[in-house]
Amino acid sequence: MRTVPLREAHTLPRWRQPITLLFAMAIAMPVAFATWSALLNNFVIEVAGFDGRDIGWLHTVREIPGFLAIGVIALIIFIREQVLGLVALIMLGVATALTAQFPSLGGILTITMLSSIGFHYYETVNQSLQLQFLKIERAPQMLGWIMAAGSAATLVAYVLIVLTWEAFDLSYNFVYMASGGFCAAVALFCLLAYPRFEGEHRQNTRMVLRRRYWLYYALQFFAGARRQIFTVFAGFMMVERFGFQVHEVTALFLINLVANMAFAPLLGRAVAIWGERRALIFEYTGLICVFTLYGGIYWFGWGVVLASTLYVIDHMFFALALALKTYFQKIADPADMAPTAAVAFTINHIAAVFLPALLGYLWVLAPGAVFALASCIAAVSLGLALLIPRHPRPGYETRLSRGRFAAAE
Repeated sequence: MRTVPLREAHTLPRWRQPITLLFAMAIAMPVAFATWSALLNNFVIEVAGFDGRDIGWLHTVREIPGFLAIGVIALIIFIREQVLGLVALIMLGVATALTAQFPSLGGILTITMLSSIGFHYYETVNQSLQLQFLKIERAPQMLGWIMAAGSAATLVAYVLIVLTWEAFDLSYNFVYMASGGFCAAVALFCLLAYPRFEGEHRQNTRMVLRRRYWLYYALQFFAGARRQIFTVFAGFMMVERFGFQVHEVTALFLINLVANMAFAPLLGRAVAIWGERRALIFEYTGLICVFTLYGGIYWFGWGVVLASTLYVIDHMFFALALALKTYFQKIADPADMAPTAAVAFTINHIAAVFLPALLGYLWVLAPGAVFALASCIAAVSLGLALLIPRHPRPGYETRLSRGRFAAAE
């Protein structure tokens, strides 16, 4: 395939331009991953007989490739980022399609590991491509629209599940095959139809760890920890405690998607107007409240309506994670996008490797304590967000730059 410099990409037909490629990948990935997530808790409980400890181990295994995402740095020496991302996306789709073929603990752990390699390597490369393809002044808004596009695609899949799961007595195998096959087909089309885009700055092909990025690394670590608690245990709670069926879980996901479609572009614009610091302060303050109330569901017996409402609000807050991307885009050397995306993904998954398994045992004893820990993690993130400057830039990455608090904030 021919190589096209980014500065010349505007001469291509609109459907072959870099931004269209980002939208296509954003549509393909969540159809597979979000469908897998929507059915997962019911699948492992009904078919494989999982309990809290098993689901904890499943998510620990799922996050190991994220911890090893730093391997992307070695691969991009030999493979273009764009090609690597699309091959990883194909791998995610194929593994998702085969999920229901292995209805045992060992089988589910194995196929989950394969799909996770595809997902995490795709996400690592995708983050780098987004920051290279999008201009700084437009990045927050465009990232919001890209998130909304992914939500719209997933919405279609979820609507089909809600309308057809009971009406046509669908099987887990059929839904996994359909969603995974769609993802793999779109990724294969993108691999064959798009030229290889080349940025103005050649990416470093060695591991990059810079002291001036320390705040970004710290925020990534705690973001990964609290995200794991939500991803693993919030949905599991809806099935285990309140007995949600597949169509009910999917309906809850549908509400999340509609909210994301409506609010993600607005949140992207809000980041552009407010700045990353205010956006992240708002997110972490809200998450402290949400996780505290999650704990109250177990401690005080609050009901399913509150739990469902918190689940939707919690999911909406994650859309503000785009502020972390744009914060890094503003402070980083342009050649550091790819290696730092890999390093950041690894840092993001340090806690993910051990937290799900450990908290799975805590869940059996005191589920409310799991959410109390998440609230504490969000509080630490809030403290770190206060160190982000109003106008971050190279040399002015934190309010502690040059060994003192920056003035005139």
